Amino acid sequence: MTDVTALLDRPQRLGVVQTVLNNNPRLSEDMAERIVDEAVKFTATCATFPDARLRPSRIVDEGWHALILHTRLYHGLCEGLGRFVHHAPEPPDPSRHNPAELTRTQEMITKAGFSVDDALWLAPTDQSIAVAASCEHSPPGPEGTCSGDCSNTGKN
Repeated sequence: MTDVTALLDRPQRLGVVQTVLNNNPRLSEDMAERIVDEAVKFTATCATFPDARLRPSRIVDEGWHALILHTRLYHGLCEGLGRFVHHAPEPPDPSRHNPAELTRTQEMITKAGFSVDDALWLAPTDQSIAVAASCEHSPPGPEGTCSGDCSNTGKN
């Protein structure tokens, strides 16, 4: 299995963790770290499988949003992965939830060489891990959505 912590150095990772904590003051630092790690795995998997149309869970999306806010870090991560992973947010709508898409995304994360933190891949209605993100996204269009639409670095 690939060590996700090797994709961001410790200060970078802690900065993103702090962003998750700032947005979710009731989360433990350990949970925020897990969320960030899963978001990095998701990003790396999207870059590895650019045509897979992967989707984050609501919880993983919280980490992905925090990661993207660190623009230089996110750009550098994507450059290191060989592809820029785009995000085009849209209004939340839990009615678009498709459990099979989350399962497929987890399978692709495993195929990319990472372990999956299953506890972070819950349906949007499951509030056992409360985060600020409330996303559940529609099927991707040609412009992409929060599904991890990828393009070659430098062509974004």
